[in-house]
Amino acid sequence: MSERNIGKVISVDSFRAYIRLDDDLKSLYKSGYEDIFEVARINSYIIIPIGADKIVAMVTSVRAIDETEIGKNKEAIFLTKSARYLVATMIGTIENSGKYIQGVYNYPILDNPVWYVTSQDLDNIFDQKQKKATTEINFEDDYYLPIGISPSFSDYKIKINPDKFFGKHAAILGNTGSGKSCTFASIIQSMFDFDYNGKKLKNAHVIIFDTNGEYKQAFQGTKEAPYKNLELVNPFHVDKDGMKVPFWFMNFADFDYLFEPTSGTQTPVFKHALGLAKNQTQALSQKLIPQAFISRLTTILQECDDNDFKIKNTIYDGLEEFGVEFKALDTDFDKANLLNALRELIKEKSKLSKPDKYVNGNVSSSVLTECSIVIRRELSLYYSSTNKIEIAKERNIDLPIYFNFHDLLQRFFDEAINEQENSGNRLREFVSTLRLRLQSYLGDERISQPLLLNQTEEILNSLAKFIAFILGDFCKVYKTVDTDLFTDFYKKQLGKKEIEKLVKDKPSQVTIIDMSLLPYEVLETITGLIGRLILDFVSRFPERDRGKLPMVIALEEAQNYIPERNRGDRESIAKKVFERIAREGRKYGISLLVTSQRPSELSKTVLSQCNSFLIHRLQNPEDQKYVRQLVSAANEDILQQLPILPQQHVVIMGDAVRTPVQARMNNANPRPNSNNPKFMENWTMDLPKDFPNYLKIAEAWEKGEKYKPFDGEPDIKEEKE
Repeated sequence: MSERNIGKVISVDSFRAYIRLDDDLKSLYKSGYEDIFEVARINSYIIIPIGADKIVAMVTSVRAIDETEIGKNKEAIFLTKSARYLVATMIGTIENSGKYIQGVYNYPILDNPVWYVTSQDLDNIFDQKQKKATTEINFEDDYYLPIGISPSFSDYKIKINPDKFFGKHAAILGNTGSGKSCTFASIIQSMFDFDYNGKKLKNAHVIIFDTNGEYKQAFQGTKEAPYKNLELVNPFHVDKDGMKVPFWFMNFADFDYLFEPTSGTQTPVFKHALGLAKNQTQALSQKLIPQAFISRLTTILQECDDNDFKIKNTIYDGLEEFGVEFKALDTDFDKANLLNALRELIKEKSKLSKPDKYVNGNVSSSVLTECSIVIRRELSLYYSSTNKIEIAKERNIDLPIYFNFHDLLQRFFDEAINEQENSGNRLREFVSTLRLRLQSYLGDERISQPLLLNQTEEILNSLAKFIAFILGDFCKVYKTVDTDLFTDFYKKQLGKKEIEKLVKDKPSQVTIIDMSLLPYEVLETITGLIGRLILDFVSRFPERDRGKLPMVIALEEAQNYIPERNRGDRESIAKKVFERIAREGRKYGISLLVTSQRPSELSKTVLSQCNSFLIHRLQNPEDQKYVRQLVSAANEDILQQLPILPQQHVVIMGDAVRTPVQARMNNANPRPNSNNPKFMENWTMDLPKDFPNYLKIAEAWEKGEKYKPFDGEPDIKEEKE
């Protein structure tokens, strides 16, 4: 094989080889039996044979050195003689069988010959060998999905293994305008274009957190040019009208992050009030006495046992309302006796709260005695009939159980305070600022609407509907007779002209959640809540079904949800959730695909769990340094190209590809709505007189909406034509 020689190894370290080109190689090309082969071009490959194996190295540096400068001798004069050298990063090995593997396990020695790369070598590296028509794709091992082409070898496609790309999380990084959105859209579109052993995707679940409202166009297209796979993908776009996340799905960590109670006094009361509110709903649904009612009765009995009748008036507040709810319970004890005893106590309320009148004999002690005997007897019968000693309070606090937010403010805070207050009204004063904060959130439509804080009626099967809604499987819970907001939004989506091909009995494979109009106060809470609900949902699958509903959660501009540094003195609730998904999601079939223009501001925990990277142009030195820390030192030379990468070009490295490589990504068709503005074109054209429509845009803005052009309204492009 001496005819393939182009030089020899003069130095080698753990991942670089330094090569001196042969003196007789007069140009950067060498003729072979098959063709004229290129030598020593950046990003091209060379071969270093080691026995039966061949090391593949990527050229990262080329230089010519005047040898008179290497060894100068003042007593002699030498003619100038230049030598040419290569620095190449060793990236993989072609084994004797012809199989290419990433990594090097056998290193060259000094004076090891170096060969140019042939088309057969490139076929092995890029997995471009022609396969028989009957050969099936091995989803686990093959790299088969083309997502771009090699800039250095334009005849070769860059392929990924989707299972490895999504299986261990992935990141798309790069400056704004470098093509991140198109890269993501292109990869997902390529997946739906591809034939998988004669089949198409039909059960994919891709959930996109769309920060800038870009991806609807990429997966639905426009009326004039709809997406070619519209019927197959069946995309489900959740806009502001559908972006409602019921507040009762929040656990206490979510409530604590959003409403910020102080840890000393407000948090215990808030937590107890939430427990009472959720217990009330659960108890009534299970035909049990609510815990708040039990606590009230227990307090009254304690006062009787202590022979201390300084019972606060607040102990009696709301007993009438409890009595109304109590009548609906279907249990074996005598409700009438218990309610009559309570009525007697209510009649004596004013006297019982004034001990001097009791002493003067204005209240018969038999009233308290008889009432306490009745209450104790009926409670004992209740416990016996329900086989319950006590209804749990705080264990229900994190369960997604509906409760009325107005009742929480107006009733259950008082219940919690009454149970914990010892003397005076100090606790009530301490909690008053928290109640005011909750009341202000309730009155702020920007916050109350997306969280449904004013929802006064429970939504039937709300948890199941919401999860199916987000995952694109609403057809599996859809009932035409239902009239809740999720069903109504789904019906409305089915009726839109631009997606009239949708069928209600077919799942959506891509769900686009438009987060662009969510107020920043609730953005992290809602994003984290959706992520946690998805993780909790799949973690509750039986063992036999674990991982059988794989899904991808794509976080556009992920630094908004999972920042490395906290904004303020508290850790982002969304960061906690997605770091947990990054650590634990793989075993449940949840993959994260994060995109960011500032990787240095992104959570190190999440990025460290990513095993595949597609990196666009990065010009910020801090971001470049940060990315180099994420990948192996062997790839550091390749990353030197990041500041000068053209648009749509990426450096791909990690498990998803056979070898680290630069690629020109396939065109996304249709493209996301993220094009760069055309200044000169728009500044020189004749615009319609009423563009922009200031009145309509401002009117929609005041309603918290985006302005939507009416049918027949002229488009700027039409005016231009």
